[in-house]
Amino acid sequence: MLWRPYHLIVEKRLRKLFAAISSGNAEPIVAAFAPDHEHIFIGQHALGGRRTTLAATRKWYERLLRLLPDIAFEITRIEVRGPPWNTVALADWNETNSGTDGVRTTNTGLHVIHLAWGRMSRLQIITDTFALQETLDRLARAGVEEAHAPPITDVA
Repeated sequence: MLWRPYHLIVEKRLRKLFAAISSGNAEPIVAAFAPDHEHIFIGQHALGGRRTTLAATRKWYERLLRLLPDIAFEITRIEVRGPPWNTVALADWNETNSGTDGVRTTNTGLHVIHLAWGRMSRLQIITDTFALQETLDRLARAGVEEAHAPPITDVA
């Protein structure tokens, strides 16, 4: 109970970040990362990989919005635990998008978010990579070369 007011602030902030990306604005999310961070999306595909710099993380979000320009998240649950210097939040979500070809798809997933003093130090995105790969393959067949581009990473 000691950290409950802080946890409510974190939850509200995370909901605003999901709303920002759902409106096509990645800058608030990029600004929420600590300079020293990890951004991880599981899978071997155009959105997969690991990034540790703000420049690479920004490029990843730019690619996400190019491939899925109308991506929209519905948050189903956010759990926040820990003190301000070592906070972990879990965000369950449903996502819809039309890709660049207008075909409506859905997916579900989980963000595992580590924060230190209000800045994201680690974000791991876990989703149904099979469904995502189907979407990326469909976009590639429609001529969107970036859908099969190598992952954006800055680490070996």
